Amino acid sequence: MGYSDEVSYVEEIPRPVVAVALNYPGNQLIPAHMHQSAQLLYASEGVMTVTTNKGIWVVPPERAVWVPMHTQHEILTFGRLSMRTLYIKCDGVSDIPKQCCVVTVSRLLRELILHATTLPRLYDLKGPDARLMSVILDQIQSLPVTPLELRIPQEPRLNMIYKALSGNPADNRSLEDWGHKVGACSRTLTRLFQAETAMGFRQWRQQFRILEALKRLGQRESVTKIALDLGYDSPSAFICMFKKALGKTPGQYFKG
Repeated sequence: MGYSDEVSYVEEIPRPVVAVALNYPGNQLIPAHMHQSAQLLYASEGVMTVTTNKGIWVVPPERAVWVPMHTQHEILTFGRLSMRTLYIKCDGVSDIPKQCCVVTVSRLLRELILHATTLPRLYDLKGPDARLMSVILDQIQSLPVTPLELRIPQEPRLNMIYKALSGNPADNRSLEDWGHKVGACSRTLTRLFQAETAMGFRQWRQQFRILEALKRLGQRESVTKIALDLGYDSPSAFICMFKKALGKTPGQYFKG
């Protein structure tokens, strides 16, 4: 059964939560699609990105991304991916995110999700399996959000910068230099970046590089190669930036 057939089948199941286990090889693209249910996409192994028309969310191991219902998105895997997905009908569920976001999965929720994928999909609504799904819903409503989002600027000049950095993440040109390239003064670009991404250019570029690093770490590239490819003078400079931004070194982060 293909991905689209599997999803169509799952979404027709008359249960508030349905758990699905799927495994993918590296560099697998699931084209843009949307669901009638909300999703919690959990990466128990590997890294994936979820892209909408508003941004990109990177999901390392032991994290998950919340995708609201009717949100068109595509998924790209980096390295072998073990994806455990919860399809959630949101009727009667309060305090759930209204936008896409990456969340940290607790050890308790991890075990609940893994166990849920082994349950019958048509579980007894009055039995212990239904109670377990209720606990999962309670857990989801209190998950801490992790800042692993990059807003993609749509303004044509900013989008030119985004595409150029996507091709060469090590590009260290200043905003003034970019202004000469795209035909706008640095003051205008500063205002546009703040309006479209809620970040200054330097902060946005650092976020871009953090997410790029996470994707490459998921493919088991060395820290030295990643640091140099992203424009850092040394691995130690990259590790320092990474730890300052995410609270852990790259090695610690991928250990959960």
